[in-house]
Amino acid sequence: MTTATGVAFGPSITTDIESEVRRALDSRADRLAPLGSAAAHAWDLASRCVLGGKLLRPRLLVGAVDALTGSEQRNAEARGPAVRIAAAIELLHFAFLLHDDVIDRDLMRRGRPNFIALLLEEWEEDDGGSASRLHAARSTATLVGDLLLSTAHQIFFREATPGEAGQRLLEALDQAVLESVSGELTDVALSAGRVRPELAEVVEMSRQKTATYSFELPLRSAAILSGRGPEVEALLGQVGDLLGLAYQLQDDLLSVFGEPDDHGKDPYSDLREGKETAVIAIARRSTAWPLIEPHFGAGDLSAAEGAAVRSLLTESGAENDIRALIVELSVNARDLVFTEPDLLGPDMVMLIDDLIETLDGRRS
Repeated sequence: MTTATGVAFGPSITTDIESEVRRALDSRADRLAPLGSAAAHAWDLASRCVLGGKLLRPRLLVGAVDALTGSEQRNAEARGPAVRIAAAIELLHFAFLLHDDVIDRDLMRRGRPNFIALLLEEWEEDDGGSASRLHAARSTATLVGDLLLSTAHQIFFREATPGEAGQRLLEALDQAVLESVSGELTDVALSAGRVRPELAEVVEMSRQKTATYSFELPLRSAAILSGRGPEVEALLGQVGDLLGLAYQLQDDLLSVFGEPDDHGKDPYSDLREGKETAVIAIARRSTAWPLIEPHFGAGDLSAAEGAAVRSLLTESGAENDIRALIVELSVNARDLVFTEPDLLGPDMVMLIDDLIETLDGRRS
């Protein structure tokens, strides 16, 4: 069997996943075409935006299935459903991104104009004011996101075999959507000042928003599609929960302390928007907060002011505390895996170990 890194993170499985994503999008386009030009065009534009990311979630799922199945025969039986479910998770991911861009009023994604911005570019010469066009573009993004969610659910339903395993697969998807929406609602409440920005609340929000659908869902799905029982599914779900939270905390750090050329974001956008991240929650408890607070959420924050706030966040200890928490989460995930190596098998243990190493060094 290929090494864990080659299975999950190399280019060998990317083509299959991308082909399946395109097939799912094209199938939906065929059904939308006779229903009206507005829906067909919006779907076509969204289809051109879906691919282009790292495909972390679908590659993790397929790689985990390859690692768990062992024999070539079992792998051949599981690979087709795995690729289709992997494609569904990528569509789910893009649906959440569309909704997130609407909520955050963003016009950039992955360092490029996002779906909303592309619509605005198309409509620039149309009649109507800029506010009207922006509302229409955001409304379109919301509706396309809804349709992508529906498409992902449909794929899961088709792949859910009759019986307990199929029910577990659907429950894993349902839990991922429930927690992701709950996390987003908490994020909205935090931004509106309706929830106190305590560290525990912010960390739980981060876990719900990202960990459940980005890591827990792919790993639980892999266990189910590989024919493994609830014990393996639960263990991999726990591992995914820990690594998913570590991944989101890394994102929070990269947004403020990373290199814009690497992560493709405005380095101070989270500060301007007043995003309540774990970094900010820790800084709030420090003596540096009175110096940070006047600039936090300032839409006109300059680059010089942003750099000064970033320095204060480092001095407050927030950066080091979050880095220490990320290390702790990774260690806990590794410990979980190595307490049950026989349950998962050597290939799956190696895959998780490689995944942790990959996440530790990421810059985007």
